[in-house]
Amino acid sequence: MALRPVLKLRAAAAVVALAACGGLISACGHSSAAAAPAYEVRAGTVPGLGRIVTDGQGLTLYMYVPDHQGPSRCSGLCADDWPPLLLPRGVTRPKAGPGIRAGLLGTVRRSNGRLQVTYGKWPLYRWQGDGRPGVATGQAADMGTWYALSVTGTVNRGSPT
Repeated sequence: MALRPVLKLRAAAAVVALAACGGLISACGHSSAAAAPAYEVRAGTVPGLGRIVTDGQGLTLYMYVPDHQGPSRCSGLCADDWPPLLLPRGVTRPKAGPGIRAGLLGTVRRSNGRLQVTYGKWPLYRWQGDGRPGVATGQAADMGTWYALSVTGTVNRGSPT
């Protein structure tokens, strides 16, 4: 019988701790309810590049010169290193986030049937080397074939600092 009050006290403490953790997570912007979907296109900033196009998590989005503002030419091993920004199955329109011109958003169908998000008619990709927002380590990669896009939809050939 003496254990019941102790167990109730521990359970109450656990509930308070979980509630506090939830509050901290929300305050840090990591709440899943408040997070933008990964396929949302937003404006971000990279030092040396200025305002560029990012995904919903703030990671830099790139264009691939051989795409020529048309269908994606990056697949297989290329797409392993440069994952395309895909719409989830059942979603047919990309989402314009803050700072993005909705009229520049579109899609292109990949060879596997999935819809890839485009901006200024350029298919969009992430770079595996960018581990956090605010960097563009893929800028001018592979002999100048990968570049970030400015929020105007033009290729940004600047150098990140």
